[in-house]
Amino acid sequence: MMAQSFPQTTEAADMAQLQATMQAVELACSSIQMHANPAAAEATLLSLSQSPHPYRTCQFIVENSQLPLARFQAAGAIRDAGIREWGFLETDDRRGLISFCLCFIMKHANLPEGYVIAKVASVAAQLLKRGWLDFTALEKEAFFLEVKQAVDGTHGLAVQYSGISFLESLVSEFSPSTSTAMGLPREFHEQCLMSLEHDYLKVFYSWVQHAAFNVSNRIIEADSEVPEVKVCSSALRLMLQILNWDFRGKNAVDSSKRGMDLFQSVMKQENSRRTECILVQPGPAWRELLISSGHVGWLSNFYTALRQKFSSEGFWIDCPLAVSARKLLVQFFSLTGAIFPSDSGNTQKQHLLQLLAGIVQWMEPPDAVTQAIKLGKSDSELLDGCRALLSIATVTTPLIFDELLKSLRPYGTLTLLSALMREVYKDLAENQTDDETWSWVARDILLDTWTTLLQQLEVSGQSNMLPSEGISAAANLFELIVESELKGASASAFSDDDDAPNYAQASIAAMDERLSSYALIARAALGSTIPFLTKCFSERIMMLHQGRGIRDPTETLEELYSLLLIFGHVLADEGQGETPLVPKEIDSHYTNMEVDKHPVVSLCSTIIAFAEQSLDPELRASFFSPRLMEAVVWFLARWMSTYLLIPDGSGKKHSKNALISFYGETNHGKVVLDIIIRISSSTFVSYPGEKDLQALTCYQLLHSLVKRRNIINHLVTLDSWRDLVNAFCNERALLSLNAAHQRSLAQTLALSALGIKNSEASNEFIRSLTNHMTAYLVELSSKHDLKSIALQPDIILLVSCLFERLRGVARVSEPRIQKAIYEMGFSVMNPVLIFLQAYKDEFVVVYQLLKFATDWVESQISYLEANETATMVDFCMRLLQQYSSHNIGKISVGLSNSLRNEADVEKYKDLRALLQLLSNLCSKDMVDFASEPIETYGTNISQVVYTGLHIVTPLITPDQLKFPKLCNSYFSLLSHMLEVYPEIIVQLNVDAFSHILGTLDFGLHHQDIEVVDLCLRSIKALASHHYKDRVAGKVGLGSHASSYKDPEGNIREGILSQFLRSLLKLLLFDDYSVDLVGPAADALLPLILCEQSTYQSLANELIERQRIPTFRSRLTNAIQALTTSNNLSTTLDRLNHQKFRKNLHSFLIEVRGFLRTV
Repeated sequence: MMAQSFPQTTEAADMAQLQATMQAVELACSSIQMHANPAAAEATLLSLSQSPHPYRTCQFIVENSQLPLARFQAAGAIRDAGIREWGFLETDDRRGLISFCLCFIMKHANLPEGYVIAKVASVAAQLLKRGWLDFTALEKEAFFLEVKQAVDGTHGLAVQYSGISFLESLVSEFSPSTSTAMGLPREFHEQCLMSLEHDYLKVFYSWVQHAAFNVSNRIIEADSEVPEVKVCSSALRLMLQILNWDFRGKNAVDSSKRGMDLFQSVMKQENSRRTECILVQPGPAWRELLISSGHVGWLSNFYTALRQKFSSEGFWIDCPLAVSARKLLVQFFSLTGAIFPSDSGNTQKQHLLQLLAGIVQWMEPPDAVTQAIKLGKSDSELLDGCRALLSIATVTTPLIFDELLKSLRPYGTLTLLSALMREVYKDLAENQTDDETWSWVARDILLDTWTTLLQQLEVSGQSNMLPSEGISAAANLFELIVESELKGASASAFSDDDDAPNYAQASIAAMDERLSSYALIARAALGSTIPFLTKCFSERIMMLHQGRGIRDPTETLEELYSLLLIFGHVLADEGQGETPLVPKEIDSHYTNMEVDKHPVVSLCSTIIAFAEQSLDPELRASFFSPRLMEAVVWFLARWMSTYLLIPDGSGKKHSKNALISFYGETNHGKVVLDIIIRISSSTFVSYPGEKDLQALTCYQLLHSLVKRRNIINHLVTLDSWRDLVNAFCNERALLSLNAAHQRSLAQTLALSALGIKNSEASNEFIRSLTNHMTAYLVELSSKHDLKSIALQPDIILLVSCLFERLRGVARVSEPRIQKAIYEMGFSVMNPVLIFLQAYKDEFVVVYQLLKFATDWVESQISYLEANETATMVDFCMRLLQQYSSHNIGKISVGLSNSLRNEADVEKYKDLRALLQLLSNLCSKDMVDFASEPIETYGTNISQVVYTGLHIVTPLITPDQLKFPKLCNSYFSLLSHMLEVYPEIIVQLNVDAFSHILGTLDFGLHHQDIEVVDLCLRSIKALASHHYKDRVAGKVGLGSHASSYKDPEGNIREGILSQFLRSLLKLLLFDDYSVDLVGPAADALLPLILCEQSTYQSLANELIERQRIPTFRSRLTNAIQALTTSNNLSTTLDRLNHQKFRKNLHSFLIEVRGFLRTV
């Protein structure tokens, strides 16, 4: 079947032609369903969608086709053409398209293929939104009058359902998260959204509210399912959709605290939630409709009546009507803000109480409810009840939360919450499985509820503290949680791989979210939880020692692993870039407590003493598995940042200061630091090959040590640290670490030099750390038989290891030790070049050499004097030339199996490293602490970088630019160079210049908008430089900007004319992000100023192609306005660029639609 171009039809169109077109579309749809020649079928449908003015044809198919899929496709074509051609459709035609869709869904409301009705309703909604700002209020009212009559039920239940479905589509289309892309600016969607919210959203809610109310009695009275159920379900669903709206009205959010000043003192932090809870803040205009009208009471009573009537039919709980009603009830719990009056929260409290009275029966009694679920009853009600509790916690304080249920029961809401958690954890303990059961979901919701309540304790005053029942509930709950976690850990110890529960495979990071919730619960009842944790830990340590050599300790080790993770979260917070403080709950709870009686000190001391036992070879072999050591190292890293050697000059012995002073400089701080260093060393020596453990040691434990100056000052005074440095320099055991760990460890050791007060001594420390490595590399590179020994596996490994270490040291950019690090790099410059030659076919080594050079240049170049900079630049140029001379990085696409070969990927990494090297050289011109300019020694950074580009760019092909990181690095460097040094580009030879321009044209059509933006900035820089130079009487880009004859004698445009043509084509005819219009305008303005004759020629060409007089006139006026509106001048200052951005925006809105169509 061939793709067809469908003819435009008129009122007098031949019926045979319409029938033929419909048959072609039906045949294409049938072919797709039968998987017969799908390419040709899709081409046919695409032709229909892209045909100009296909409305008559598509309406005929929608009305007359007997194939639902053909109707569906024709409706979609109406939508595509309508959005595309909206700008030049007559007002009557616009209204006619929407009216046709609305009439169809009403006329064919009983159509069995519901998806066709949904599609046509969606098309009507999208077209109505497209014209929302064009239609008058009266025109909108005319549309909605018909819809209101349908929703009211005037034309029967089927039409009523269709009317509600249309409103669902409309609200969805206006909502930002579900709106359809129309190629229009964000401001258009914002205006539509605000208009609908202000003028119609409440009206729609009122319509469907009455619709649901009017059919509810019929549903309750009927003995079987009646058609009204479908209408009621859709009405409730739309009400829920409207309440999920992100209300933005002035009174919706800005005044949200007015009704909550006393009722809700703080806004909740939701960054750690696993369960979504959307606050509903519609503002005071909705008060009558949602609060005062009795709507909530009706909904609650309606669901309760249905629940009682169908209690014997278990399946009813999950039917659409029940689900919609429950979700709407739950959403009403989230109402907050200015919708409630300023009455100290009384109205909101009564609102919540009314809702809670209706839903509490879904969860009570918890043991009976959960038992029924285990016997097969649906879990939907229980889970929705849990979500309701989360919503209450989100809009209230802990005190109000607990008091709500006391108005209905002899106990508070916290007691119910605790009882639910107990049943959930009992089920989790009984069913160790990877499957996401109801108890998994309930646990996450209820944990989020506790988290939401308890986060207030960190920021609120005494009036909002957790009530005594809550503290008791929290203590009992935490004990239950710990016992459940320990049971899960123990059960995972001997599970087979195929049957092991998720707990055994869970990493520390994966469990962090849940453990953070546990910590909040524990801190709410510290008087019970800290002694309980100490008891649990001590008991298991005793079990280990008592059972040593007698029974397998694996279960106990898993329990200790779990406990250490819990300890870390309870005792300390994650720093998130800052030095974490002792948690407020711990500080405030233990006021006026002596150190020797402090439960936290006792617990911490017990943990550290246990960790120290790992230094005993026999105990290490018996107990300290790599997995347990991971938890030990992780705990020490987290705990140390909060408690170890924290400066405290207060001299007090109580509260937080008791903790700080106990592990401070004058007490046990240095002893604990020494233990931590020795444990770190043991993970490298005693656990070879354990990459995860060594990663934790390098990146978290040791890295934490050198982040704080007060700890660094002590490091270099300890024998244990000197032993670690000595092991690093001399013991081959540490050579077994992988490359990244070598680099991190070297960087950490180098940073510790900052703890030495004398600058020269600090530099000497760096020399002692690196001299053995540089000496070996210099010696190896000077061997006459290097070619024969260099490729030996052990030599390759050693060279790689040493350069990774040097790279780690090179990354330390600190003025105090800059001199020694420069000397380190200087000493291996020649070895680097020699090894680059020797290992030209060893991709890993080559990449390490390039990265070493890149990191060394980055950390040093800003500090170097002019003569040192000249030496470094000369080294970089030799490195680039040598890399290029070996043709490293130039890859044959044909041999690389579609660029997926590992060796090819390594070479792309090389090129990216070289681009980073050039970028680092550029930084010298921006930050330079040298006492004299680099030009004194005949070195020009811009010239060097352009020479480097000349060397590197021939190695970069368009296929290689498909690698995102390489692509971004290349265009970032290129845009920087063209913006800062545009005058240098004319010095490139023709080939290099042409290659750069070719890559710019490639990037201009890239799918990554960041890359396109960089290319537009580059083009702007080129054109602006040329224009400003020509205005000043200079040559600008010279011959590069002039037209020329190619070898065949054909006239070729200059580069600026080419970019002008390419950019206009992109803006007018291609697909792109609207975020690029601004940067494109900045590039287009100087191009137009430089190439006015070319621009005029292109404009005339566009105008001449228009055959329709209306379009020709509109285009002519728009082109004239583009360069004259807003008093646009011929300067390239910031104000003129802003004016041109506005002009281009208006120009595209005016002409882009019909230019892409006609």
